[in-house]
Amino acid sequence: MSAVLPTPHAGHHDHAHDDHGHDAPTGWRRWVYATNHKDIGTLYLLFSFTMLMVGGLLALLIRAELFQPGLQVVNPELFNQLTTMHGLIMVFGAIMPAFVGFANWMLPLQVGASDMAFARMNNFSFWLLIPAGLMLVGSFFMPGGAPAAGWTLYAPLTLQMGPSMDAGIFAMHIMGASSIMGAINIIVTILNMRAPGMTLMKMPMFAWTWLITAYLLIAVMPVLAGAITMTLTDRHFGTSFFNPAGGGDPVMYQHIFWFFGHPEVYIMILPAFGIISQMVPAFSRKKLFGYASMVYATSAIAILSFIVWAHHMFTTGMPVTGQLFFMYATMLIAVPTAVKIFNWIATMWRGSMTFETPMLFSVGFIFVFTIGGFTGLIPAVAPIDTQIQDTYYIVAHFHYVLVAGSLFALFAGFYYWSPKWTGVMYNETRGKIHFWWSLISFNVTFFPMHFLGLAGMPRRYADYPMQFADFNMVASVGAFFFGFAQVYFFLFVVLPTMRGQGEKAPQRPWEGAEGLEWEVPSPAPFHTFETPPKLDATATRVVG
Repeated sequence: MSAVLPTPHAGHHDHAHDDHGHDAPTGWRRWVYATNHKDIGTLYLLFSFTMLMVGGLLALLIRAELFQPGLQVVNPELFNQLTTMHGLIMVFGAIMPAFVGFANWMLPLQVGASDMAFARMNNFSFWLLIPAGLMLVGSFFMPGGAPAAGWTLYAPLTLQMGPSMDAGIFAMHIMGASSIMGAINIIVTILNMRAPGMTLMKMPMFAWTWLITAYLLIAVMPVLAGAITMTLTDRHFGTSFFNPAGGGDPVMYQHIFWFFGHPEVYIMILPAFGIISQMVPAFSRKKLFGYASMVYATSAIAILSFIVWAHHMFTTGMPVTGQLFFMYATMLIAVPTAVKIFNWIATMWRGSMTFETPMLFSVGFIFVFTIGGFTGLIPAVAPIDTQIQDTYYIVAHFHYVLVAGSLFALFAGFYYWSPKWTGVMYNETRGKIHFWWSLISFNVTFFPMHFLGLAGMPRRYADYPMQFADFNMVASVGAFFFGFAQVYFFLFVVLPTMRGQGEKAPQRPWEGAEGLEWEVPSPAPFHTFETPPKLDATATRVVG
């Protein structure tokens, strides 16, 4: 994404456009020593897509095994390793780094900053991910194979695993350190480096959602670090935090893990809300309906996410008073989420809507995420949860939230901002093929799992009785189609745009798009906003 010749607009806000990027390092040094937020954002996105492909491969092995009853492809031990590593790689290797990549690329452009606040720490927080990712994937080749305790790493299973468990714990520590550094960088950039005139309540929603997400990361990543460190000392140093033989309590691990785990769910969805809140007004050609209420709803979700964790634990023997509290808290957190969905629909209402690929993914997101939200309200009721706990219903629910939520929003963001990144327009027809292919195959894969779960099929089992065969076969076929859709996306959408194939992107490729990122040329020059831009009253445009 090297700098290009200046456009007539450039001189108003940036003295760096005429340097043609000559101070940009070239070759491998540009990437290894990268301190430019755009380069680091690109690295994050490439890393996360690589991990998405690895995690997807594991998912296809899982679905190949479940294609029919009996053991076909893998043995039960390897099956448990696949389910565990699929979860860990997707959550910590694919979804979270992808959103950090978007934050790196877009936040300085959106708030008028010259770069992220701590450029070298930014570089360090990315490069920590590489050894952590290699350690996670490499655990398959260690004695005894990869961790097989489920992605939640519950004791006492984790206390019985081989040496790969230690590698997994170490990898999680490194990824956590990376996340905390990234979050500090984002907070300082947003609070201290906004262009003069951009008050907090004039920031783009993507910046708001990331600001709140960054605080969540700083609050809960140390909790995960504590839980896995206690696991490590139980394994090697004679402690008994979670080992009942020494007076420990495995349920305590669940409390600590889910106190991290529930805010973590929102860490993976709030930036997605921010991305969708940028798209819907742009393609409806209207202001976002209820901007302030969106900010408050995001904050409310973040605060409430700390008091709902034990709804994952209704079957652990919780007292009825505790069950009631967590039931009500879980239903309460649905309210600010519903506010967001209402505001997106109200934004589209009577707007001049067009359906380019980013908008298709946004509308697809709203539709499928809403289904995921409703399916999450059902296990909030403790008696129902007792029936569907640890069944495929839960698998279906969180994939509706995480795949159709986080992943669809990431795709929308790629299609929306890639003209600014690469300077060329993606192929609209291929983008629409990718959308419909993904949407249909996603629903074919995960919708039948609701029925499997209601019928009582437990998750993380390598085999199942005959009555579950038909829906499992449908889900497996859908999964392979969904996987191939993402390969198609990479080969026929991402690669051509990265190579600069396609028509040249204008400075503002979307008619209704607002924000400072559309005030710089396409592709965005290596250095932008070296002098702070002067903003108009809306803080979305640069004035001369």
